[in-house]
Formats: sequence, C-alpha cells, structure tokens
Amino acid sequence: MSYTATVKHIYEDQIKSIRDAGLFKQERFIHSQQAADIEVEFPPGAPSKKVINMCANNYLGMSSHPEVLDAAMDGLKCRGYGMSSVRFICGTQDIHKILEDQITDFLGTEATILFPSCMDANAGVFEALLSKDDVMIADRLVHASIIDGMRLCAAENDSFKHGNMEHLEEKLRLHADKRLKMVITDGVFSMDGDTARLDQIVALCEKYGAMVFVDDSHASGFIGKTGRGTHEKYGVVGKIDVITTTFGKALGGASGGCVSGRKELVEICRQRARPYLFSNTIAPVVVAGVMRVLEILSQSTERRDKLERNTEYWRRGLTNAGFILKDGDTPIVPVMLFNAKLSQDVSRDLFSEGIYAVGFFFPVVPQGQARIRTQISAGHEIQHLDQALEAFIKVGKKYEILGKTKQEIIDRYGA
Repeated sequence: MSYTATVKHIYEDQIKSIRDAGLFKQERFIHSQQAADIEVEFPPGAPSKKVINMCANNYLGMSSHPEVLDAAMDGLKCRGYGMSSVRFICGTQDIHKILEDQITDFLGTEATILFPSCMDANAGVFEALLSKDDVMIADRLVHASIIDGMRLCAAENDSFKHGNMEHLEEKLRLHADKRLKMVITDGVFSMDGDTARLDQIVALCEKYGAMVFVDDSHASGFIGKTGRGTHEKYGVVGKIDVITTTFGKALGGASGGCVSGRKELVEICRQRARPYLFSNTIAPVVVAGVMRVLEILSQSTERRDKLERNTEYWRRGLTNAGFILKDGDTPIVPVMLFNAKLSQDVSRDLFSEGIYAVGFFFPVVPQGQARIRTQISAGHEIQHLDQALEAFIKVGKKYEILGKTKQEIIDRYGA
C-alpha cells in the first residue's frame, strides 16, 4: 500500500485532533548555549528573544561551564569526533574505560557500563538480566523509558502504587515463588519532583530477597550530601543492585548514560544488552566533558549547595504568592494548573514576560494534572529567580489563579 490520499488524511486528522484538544506540542528554537539566560525563537520565524530559562535539566549549570567546554574540545582534538563503531568491535577507547571507573567511584557501586543514553540503558537492562521465570515490580509513576524497557523483557510485569510501601510488600509476598524479583523505581520522579524512599524499599527487598533498580537521572550530581544521588540521600549507598543514569542532565547536559551496580549484572549487560551491542559508542567529545564534570563535582559541593538554596528560595516565593505546588525537596518544582490549555496560555504569557517555562499536559502527565514544570539550576542567580517570580505573579493574577484551590481552578477552566 502506497502513501495514498486516504493514508495522508488519517494522519492529518490525528494531528488536527491533537490541536483541537489543546495538546499540540510546539518546539522552541534556542539560538544560544544552554544556560540561565538563553535566546529563543518562538513562534518559529519570530526574532529570537532573550529569556530566563526555567525549564532545563541543567541543574548544576554545567552545560556551558568553561572548563567543561575546554575539556570537550581537548577530547575532540585528541580522540576525534566519533567512533564509527560499537564497543565490542573497534569502538572502545581508553577514555571510555576511565569514565566507567570514575562513575563507579562516584556512585559507590562495583562496576559501570556506558550506553548512548539512559533511555538506551533502560531499554537494554531488563531484557538482559531477567527471564520469563522472573518478575518486575515497578512504581506506577516510573519514567516512560523504563516502561518501554520492561515491555521488551519476558519477565512478568507488575506494579505497586506510587510510593506505597504496604502495597509493595503485598506484591513481594505475592511473587515469592519467582526465580528472581526486581523492584523498579525512579530515584527522583521527573514530573512531580518527589523522591523514592529507598531506605524502605531496600529494607523490603532484603526481607523478601529482591533486587533493587533505580533510575537516578534526575538526581545524579546534586541529590544527597555530596551529590551522589538518592541512594546517598537515603543512606543506602552500596545496597542498590542496578542504577541507571544520564549524562544529559546535571552531569554535563550533552548525551550518554550508563548502567552501574553489581559487577555481575554489569557484565551481563556488556554481553547481552542490545542497545549497547548495536549502537555506536558515546562520542569522545562527550566522554571528555563528563570526565571533567565529575572532577569538578569531586572537588567541591558548592554547586549542589547553591542549587539547594535556589530551590528553597524559589519554592518559598511561589508558595507565598499563592500558587499550588507539588510537594518535594528537589529542583523540580511543578506549578499545578490542571487544565492543558491553561498551561499553554500561561506558558505563552510567561514567554512574553521574558520567562521560558513550558506547559506539561496529557499524555506527558495524567489527564487533569497539567502544570508548568519549573526546574532550578545552580546557574540561576537570585535576580533571575526574582524576575521569574515577578512574571509568574503577573500572569497568575491575569488568570485569577493565585490563592485559588484546585477545585476553584478546575471549576473555572475545566480539567
């Protein structure tokens, strides 16, 4: 069947229905380096505009750090632009092994294997480690990439209510007869900004003989006393069997990810994980940049400490202004609006005020849970946050949402 007019109309109708429902996502084009201040073209074709970035994963401000850029350029000159191969053929350089060792030391694990992205790590790890005789028990709010990876695995797929340890224990008892059990969770849940109680999860898994898997992409580098992640925050370093994380957020912001944990599990991924076996190796320029990020973070906690102060300042300012926020103690601070169109309207008006903050709505978040997800960075100064807060208050007054309850906002705009 060729691409007929009928086929074309099917997709045109789908796109139209997305637009009509207020769910159409439109990209903005950045004309600068990623930073607290960026130049953005929006809508497409408009002159670029200087705005304050309040929605990047650049938690530690490393995306444009001069030392990271210098290290990346040195990596480009010394090891080239790309590997043109997968790891097990001729795609492994000395710096790939060095970075794996550095990540292992940083996370407090036994071994690490690099992947092209954390999404690839999540796509490969479950299928490599588990079989039809095993079970995966995941928190119901885990990241979409984890869900996709679980779908590729032959093991039984089960879940527990978000953060509910009683329900998790019920599921562990239910699956007591399985050969292997793996409890799966995010460290920081990216849409809400809350954290998994890893101390309680580890205790339950030790009681019932289950492995623990944590995707710590929104934690590595800044959560915990020295930024090791949620396992450091909850005092369970060395007790997490599998950690996946990304280098595309706090650890440089470029690309790449890894699986880190028990050495036997990492070795099985090296032998069997398909995204590792059949994808080009991480580019040397990225490896060199991440190595320098880890060196900087190992020297001082200054950036994660500043990020913590910025987060407290921002959350307090929004709360005092009368916005509804999701509870949490991470740099992810969702401003709840509950209506998809409202989230887009607020985002558009914030942009007019010089603030870049994108609306999130179904299917990225559940129906009726639309929001502006703000993300704080160590690259923000207090004047950035004050200017952003002023704009949020101005737009909030326009839409009459300050000091309103969830039901009052829904009554006015719908869910």
